[in-house]
Amino acid sequence: MDITGFISKHRKLLLAGFLVLILIAIATLPLYGRTYDVRLMISILAYVAMAISWAMFSGVTGYMSLAPAAFLGVGIYAVALLQRELPFPVIIVIGGLMAFGLAILVGLVTLRLKGIYFAIFTFGLVVLMARVIEYLEAMLFNLHSRHILSVGTANSLYMMLGLAVVTVLSVYFIKRSRYGLALLSIGGNEEAAAHMGVNTTRVKVLLFAVSAIFMGAAGAIMAPTLIYINPGNAFGLVYSFMPILMAVFGGMGQLYGPVIGAVAFGYIEEWLRKELGGSFMLAFGIILILVIVFLPNGIVGLVPMVRSKLGWVIQKLRKGGQAEQHANA
Repeated sequence: MDITGFISKHRKLLLAGFLVLILIAIATLPLYGRTYDVRLMISILAYVAMAISWAMFSGVTGYMSLAPAAFLGVGIYAVALLQRELPFPVIIVIGGLMAFGLAILVGLVTLRLKGIYFAIFTFGLVVLMARVIEYLEAMLFNLHSRHILSVGTANSLYMMLGLAVVTVLSVYFIKRSRYGLALLSIGGNEEAAAHMGVNTTRVKVLLFAVSAIFMGAAGAIMAPTLIYINPGNAFGLVYSFMPILMAVFGGMGQLYGPVIGAVAFGYIEEWLRKELGGSFMLAFGIILILVIVFLPNGIVGLVPMVRSKLGWVIQKLRKGGQAEQHANA
């Protein structure tokens, strides 16, 4: 059996082994990596959870949500308000549930809207929440920022890794459930889905809220790495656009597309921040335009192309080898 046949036969086993090695490498990073490396990995894993959960809803339905920063910020402020009252794992759950509740309210109001109206409303939600919390903090507590207690970078890494794994598995099973199929039908033709008996509003609101849980939990786990938080960095607009950029860059056709995009953009963001400072978002915009123009299906879209080219090369090599054997005979 040649190497191609072996890989084809044992593809799932090889993939599982590869994923286990990656998880082990990430879990042991605090043992051999710098604190900077651990913090960067925490950010990347948070982006993985956010990009996948965003793509689960918006990537399928076409409803462009710009609310991830609102859900992330809710999780961050859950830690700021409850860190001295409750155990940290409990706060993570509360942060996710608070984001879920907020998404339910937003979904009931806005998911009857379509197209650009939904995007505008969700974008306005982020700005509104930042301004309201800034006002309340200043007027009621005379605060402009809050100090977050550290839980240790290693602990933050393990919790964020666990969240990323749970997010991937949850989205995997949701996409294969009847709710996932209903969401897919809504993305294909919402009017036809409604005529087929799908309660489109209920499905959209429910899965929009479920996707928000992971973003809120990611914000809660991320909070201790920020040390000091204020409405500006907790509800930063960059957190709304980054999951979209990552999902588009990686490709939303497969579950692993947003993961690839999150990992790639996590490193690209860090490099651009160092090189360009506050102008790094302009470079992100240029990259996004290039991806849309030249890679409309993202990096994932390259896989069939590369596979086709590789199969053609292997076929040519086989024919060349057979011709040489015939010549020698």
